[in-house]
Amino acid sequence: MMKNITDLKASKPHYVILDGLRGVAAIMVVLFHVLEIYTGGDHSLQIINHGYLAVDFFFMLSGFVLGYAYDDRWGSMTLKDFFKRRIIRLHPMIIAGMLLGALLYYFQDAPSLGWKATSDVSLLKLVLLMIIGMFLIPVGKGLDIRGWNEMYPLNGPAWSLFLEYIANIIYALILRRISKLMLSILVLVAAGITIQYAFTNPLGDIIGGWSIDDPIQLRIGFTRLAFPFLAGLLLARIGKLRFINHAFLITSLLLIILLSVPHLGGENNLWNRWYECICLMIFFPLIIWLGAGGKIKDPKAMTVCKFLGDISYPIYITHFPFINIYMAYIANHQLSLEQSWQYGLLVVLISIIVAYLSMKFYDMPIREWLRKRFLNYKK
Repeated sequence: MMKNITDLKASKPHYVILDGLRGVAAIMVVLFHVLEIYTGGDHSLQIINHGYLAVDFFFMLSGFVLGYAYDDRWGSMTLKDFFKRRIIRLHPMIIAGMLLGALLYYFQDAPSLGWKATSDVSLLKLVLLMIIGMFLIPVGKGLDIRGWNEMYPLNGPAWSLFLEYIANIIYALILRRISKLMLSILVLVAAGITIQYAFTNPLGDIIGGWSIDDPIQLRIGFTRLAFPFLAGLLLARIGKLRFINHAFLITSLLLIILLSVPHLGGENNLWNRWYECICLMIFFPLIIWLGAGGKIKDPKAMTVCKFLGDISYPIYITHFPFINIYMAYIANHQLSLEQSWQYGLLVVLISIIVAYLSMKFYDMPIREWLRKRFLNYKK
């Protein structure tokens, strides 16, 4: 007879280093967005050039963690139980991110960037977009209020959470049932699709995925989701973990370096195409494999790692409204990096503080209440 979900522990022990790596990657995303305004539209000039690959790293971590946390629980857990757990984990901060995006929207006017003037957007339309976004329903050009054709114009990075939900649904309905052999075949197919796109995309990279009614952007989004998520799930099922000393320091530095490598160029951006495929298919699995096998003995390092893990999701889903204000300010005053780097650091600091406060006083209490209310979970 199937056990009730209340018989399960709230969660398995965390891979603490993987939590910390998620925080490192999230902060790199913030830095990537801070520096984006100084490229003049030429992505090859971006200083943290491959920072967007942190999203692909998140997808791979998600596949790994889902496989670890849930693969062996389906005998005592229903689909309903699984979806309740995932919604409780992910959705409170989605709501907070959309609310923050709405509250700060009218401070983001930047006509020089081609953004639609914020003063032209009615409060009613803004509230409508906020409510739609809180349900993670993507919008198209008809409700575009910035000119970027984003799924979520109030909080751009939510596009990756839309894909994350799709991955969770596919995992629960299909992927959890298939054999390691079949999963391996799917990983190879997804790798082939990724390589094919990387070497045919005119831009020479795989950045993108944030539009629902642009076929190219949709293709990029699902391409970026497929291989990392499947590979992470396969790694969780077959990986024999290996312990190394100083695993968190080594893997963090490796991740930072990989995301910071300049645009490599070459004829038709050949080297850049190869680099991104190698990051996705060799280095990211290696980092997760080493991180999952590592242990932290130093209490100070454990504190840092836990802090980074705690703020990783909140900072990712709340930082972008501040980035939009920053971009508008820089563009409207035509400031260079040398003239405004201190403001960029301030944005990073504000993003970390807001992430911590929202985690401490909103996300954790809300999730605790939801678990007790809907999972009958007692801590």
